Amino acid sequence: PAGFVYIFLGLFYATGRGTDLRLAQYLFASLYLLNLLLVFRIYCRTSKVPPYVFFFMCCASYRIHSIFVLRLFNDPVAMAILFLAINLFLEERWSWGCLFFSLAVSVKMNILLFAPGLLFLLLQRFGLLGCIPKLCICALLQVILGLPFLLVNPVGYLTRSFDLGRQFQFKWTVNWRFLPEEVFQNRAFHAMLLLAHLAGLGLFALHRWHRSKESILALLKDPAERKHPSPPLTVNNILWQGGAQIVFVLFSSNFLGICCSRSLHYQFYVWYFHTLPYLLWCTPTAKLAHMPKVLLLGVIELCWNTYPSTVCSSLSLHICHGLVLLQLWYGTAPPPSRRPTAISKKA
Repeated sequence: PAGFVYIFLGLFYATGRGTDLRLAQYLFASLYLLNLLLVFRIYCRTSKVPPYVFFFMCCASYRIHSIFVLRLFNDPVAMAILFLAINLFLEERWSWGCLFFSLAVSVKMNILLFAPGLLFLLLQRFGLLGCIPKLCICALLQVILGLPFLLVNPVGYLTRSFDLGRQFQFKWTVNWRFLPEEVFQNRAFHAMLLLAHLAGLGLFALHRWHRSKESILALLKDPAERKHPSPPLTVNNILWQGGAQIVFVLFSSNFLGICCSRSLHYQFYVWYFHTLPYLLWCTPTAKLAHMPKVLLLGVIELCWNTYPSTVCSSLSLHICHGLVLLQLWYGTAPPPSRRPTAISKKA
C-alpha cells in the first residue's frame, strides 16, 4: 500500500539512496525501542502481565531482533503505528486512533486482522450512526495516500496493494509445513481457513467480546438508547476494567486471524509476538500456572527460530496456538446466571 511507499522512500533518501546500512539499522533500532515503549504503555494500562514477563518480550527473542534491526521489514513499521493507535484508543481518542490505524493498514495489510475487533469496539461505543464518521476517517486516509496511484492505475493499485488471493511459497511457510504442498496451495483449503476464521470471530463476538445481557444487535443502537444492566462484581467483570476490554478485543481478533492464516512467514512473527503475553495472562492465573505459560512462550519462540520449518515445529506451533485459544475461550467465559436467593431476616 501507499503508506509503505512513502515511508521507505523517506528511508531510501535518508540513507543515501540505501547505501548507509548502518544508519538504516540505527533508525530501525530506534523504532524497536519506540515500539517497546508503546507496548509497555499498553500493558501498564491494563496491569495484567507480571513484570518478569517483560524480560522475555524485549531480551529473549532473536527472531524479533532480526526482523527489526537486520532485515528492515515493513512489518515492524506497521505494528509500531498500530500500537500507537491502540494507545490512543485507550485514551478515548477514537478519531486520532482510527487515523493511525488506517496509516498502519497503508503500510502492511495484516493490520486488517485487527479490523473486526475495532469495528466491534466502535459499534459498542458509538452505535451504527456514530461509528460511520470514524470509518470515513479510515477510508479517506487510504484514498489520500493512494491518490497518485489511483489516478494512474486504480485497478492495478487496489489488486496488488491489497491482494487477498495471493499465493504463498511453500518453502517459506512456518505453520503448514506438515501438509503436502498440493494441499497448501489448494483453494478449497484456503476457503476452509477463511470459514474457520469467520466462525471464530463470530463466536468470540457473540460470547466473549459482548458482555451485556442485551442482544448483540443492540450495538447498532445509539449508546444512550441501550439498557445498561449492572452486572455483579466478579473476577470476570474486573477483567474488563481499565481499558482491558479494548486490548482483549483487538489482540484476540488479530490472534484468530493468525491461527487461521494461509501461511506465516518468518517476518510475520512480529504480527503477534508482543500481544502473546497479554493473551496468556489476561485471564486469572494461579501461582503454579505461571510456569506453563512461560513454557508456552518458549515453545512458540523455538518454533519461529527453526529454519527451515519442520513437520514437528509447525505442528508444535499449531498446538501452542490451540492452547492459547482454549485458555482465552474458557478463561474469559461469563459467569453462569443464578437466581437471586432470598435474604434471611437475620442477614
